Amino acid sequence: MSDEGRDRFEIPKEMRSMAEASFDQARKAFEKFLAGAQLTAGSMEERGATVRASAKDISAKAISYAEKNVQASLDHAQALLQAKDLTEVMRLQSEYVQAQMRSLAEQASEMGQVVSRAAMDAAKPKD
Repeated sequence: MSDEGRDRFEIPKEMRSMAEASFDQARKAFEKFLAGAQLTAGSMEERGATVRASAKDISAKAISYAEKNVQASLDHAQALLQAKDLTEVMRLQSEYVQAQMRSLAEQASEMGQVVSRAAMDAAKPKD
């Protein structure tokens, strides 16, 4: 067996079709969830008198992060479905993990700033 033959693998068509169908279902479920979350966030904003601006900022950031992270995961899963060989799978996985680590560090920093501002605003004496 040549080295090329050992490094190449094929996903059976039936398995790929099943995975793609599952992926499509997951993406549709995520889109429905996101629409519901945005609708809920919108209704909370309409009750503005009871919702503080800082809580709104934190909620908006959390929803935005969740959307980005799930979208990145779905995009990664789709890319894996299209991988031609094990080498490509490993490259895609490595790139995904590195990108997610950068993204999570950035998100944690941003969320820390938002929460810190909210705490400072809450500690201010009322006029």
